[in-house]
Amino acid sequence: MPVQGTIFETEYSQPLAARLRPQTLDEYCGQKHLLGEGRVLRRLIESDNIGSMIFWGPPGVGKTTLARIIARRTKANFIDFSAVTSGIKEIKQVMEQAEQNRRFGEKTILFVDEIHRFNKAQQDAFLPFVEKGSIILIGATTENPSFEVNGALLSRCKVFVLQALKPEEIEELLRRALRDERGFGTQEIEISDELLRAIAVFADGDARRALSTLEMAVLNGVPDGDKTRITDETIEQCTSKKSLLYDKKGEEHYNLISALHKSMRNSDPDAAVYWLARMLEAGEDPLYIARRVTRFASEDVGLADPRALEIAVAAYQACHFIGMPECSVHLTQAIVYLSMAPKSNSLYMAYERAKKDALNMLAEPVPLVIRNAPTRLMKELDYGKGYQYAHNTEDKLTSMQCLPDSLLGKEYYLPTEEGVEGKIKTRLQEIKDWKKSHR
Repeated sequence: MPVQGTIFETEYSQPLAARLRPQTLDEYCGQKHLLGEGRVLRRLIESDNIGSMIFWGPPGVGKTTLARIIARRTKANFIDFSAVTSGIKEIKQVMEQAEQNRRFGEKTILFVDEIHRFNKAQQDAFLPFVEKGSIILIGATTENPSFEVNGALLSRCKVFVLQALKPEEIEELLRRALRDERGFGTQEIEISDELLRAIAVFADGDARRALSTLEMAVLNGVPDGDKTRITDETIEQCTSKKSLLYDKKGEEHYNLISALHKSMRNSDPDAAVYWLARMLEAGEDPLYIARRVTRFASEDVGLADPRALEIAVAAYQACHFIGMPECSVHLTQAIVYLSMAPKSNSLYMAYERAKKDALNMLAEPVPLVIRNAPTRLMKELDYGKGYQYAHNTEDKLTSMQCLPDSLLGKEYYLPTEEGVEGKIKTRLQEIKDWKKSHR
């Protein structure tokens, strides 16, 4: 029938990710820590007893889908609101309607996608209505809500962290797409387990990206009688990647980051840049590399070059601001700088020595002289008695004891002669000599 054909065409003209959007919690993929049987968020949704909340997670993990599942289950009035297309005027209109609903005993759930795109004034407009219960706010964001959501608003919301999907979860989603009639269940698609795994790894935890890649692969597959065959070449063309065998959770992931770290430690910038390129071109998250580089700056360079940490953190921020592919040059700058910097692991070793004593002597009391004494009782108990304020002395030094009695004389930080740390070593020795002479 013509009408039926039109409906069919409209439905299947939607992208695969839209056609397969889960309708129930049982269809939902991933987030077992929140939505597994008996988990808190699942119980709240099933009992239709949700409060204001923020869904925080990377793209494609199901934040909007989860909100729509809540919309289907709740008896409350559900309003879908976009931070991209709405301003103060639209917010006030929706709030007025929600307030009217409240007076008639009806709850209103307001879902705000990309809530981080709202400025402070826009977010402030929600606050009084959340406070008095006119709305239950559900926000979705890819950015850290601690920085992007108004503190007063955030304090009235429970934050649920959604995690990037695991490759095996994405694989199951892809298999469902192949057998579900909303996907390719009415077609015969031939694709190997290895290629499904490759798509899952390439997706980097993003379900939408995985489904889009599969859809493109099917559309560009090789016709073979009544079936469509998806080959290595098809996947390569659809992803623009020659190799998808780099599993970011597997052995090769750790091998490559180890190679990068050890090349920098060995002051080999050429090798370090090569391993960096290997990881980035395989689809590694640049922020992961930037975090590892930041660790290296203190673990392997430390105070031999105090600027190393500044440069590493700046590279991380640059990666966060602009992402790939542009941030590759910022990571290269940091990695070359760290490779060429003088090396010292004295900070790493200092902490390891201190950690050993801290774990074995957890009950060691803080010397009274350096205890805080905010109350009269504490002062009467000699908290802070005899404290010497170094700034009030000519040399800006005192002989006051800061370690517990049992650890007197312990040395954790043993500076090297490398780079700037050589000057620090000299200064530390001067301080120790002064304290010995003023006991």
